[in-house]
Amino acid sequence: MTTPARLATYFHVHLVSDSTGETLNAMARAVCARFENVLPIEHIYALVRSRRQLDRALGDIEESPGVVIHTIVDQELRSALEEGCRRLDMTCIPALDPLVSALSRYLGASISSRVGAQHALDNDYFNRMDALNYAIGHDDGQGGQDLDQADVVLVGVSRTSKTPTCIYLAHRGVRAANVPLVPGRPPPEKLLNLKGALVVGLTVSPDRLIQIRRNRLLSLKENRESTYIDTDAVRDEIVHARRLYERQGWPVIDVTRRSVEETAAAVMNLLNSGHGQVEVLG
Repeated sequence: MTTPARLATYFHVHLVSDSTGETLNAMARAVCARFENVLPIEHIYALVRSRRQLDRALGDIEESPGVVIHTIVDQELRSALEEGCRRLDMTCIPALDPLVSALSRYLGASISSRVGAQHALDNDYFNRMDALNYAIGHDDGQGGQDLDQADVVLVGVSRTSKTPTCIYLAHRGVRAANVPLVPGRPPPEKLLNLKGALVVGLTVSPDRLIQIRRNRLLSLKENRESTYIDTDAVRDEIVHARRLYERQGWPVIDVTRRSVEETAAAVMNLLNSGHGQVEVLG
């Protein structure tokens, strides 16, 4: 006898932060993902830095009972939030406290009470935002006129994870562009004559690429056979791409068995090693 599927459990989770709430939101999602068939209904209260803002959040929390998770630094606001949760008989969890306390004991250092310290608007923050804007503006061959402003340019046939790798690199402050290699169309002249930026060729096994492309077509409800997933055509695409990389002397990364994070790490290693002409195997 087949066991009936368990219905998903929905619950309210209230995320209260004195900063942007990004750290808290990421933590809450990571924890909730550990539970099967449990779906949180998120309520985010960001930049809570006054009693008035906190009271407004508590009013919303009262209307949708659940769990409260916070990263409030100011002691007065923390006490008010915890007291409000006790009054409402709701669980209140200070998300960062165990980690911060343990690290404080290890370092023998005092804890900063500066609000939003984890998201200080320093040069590093603005560099990441600039890199992200650049990656979006130079995705899939766009913005070729200032391609030489990139730190790295990823080149590859369709569906070799160029875009997500560029976005990941941007979050590390790297200005990354990507240029697709299209069958029957020569690569942009600007790319071939690029000076200064690191150009990296991405390659993948034909079988893996066909699988990825088939899944892509299925997601688009496109069932027609085409050269896009034809074994011989795909193999030719990859061979032509490899020949281009060799002629240009570009380093090559095989993404067949790599996650986006691993590909980005390999690119970072190439940047740090001075653009060496090496092949990074999968």
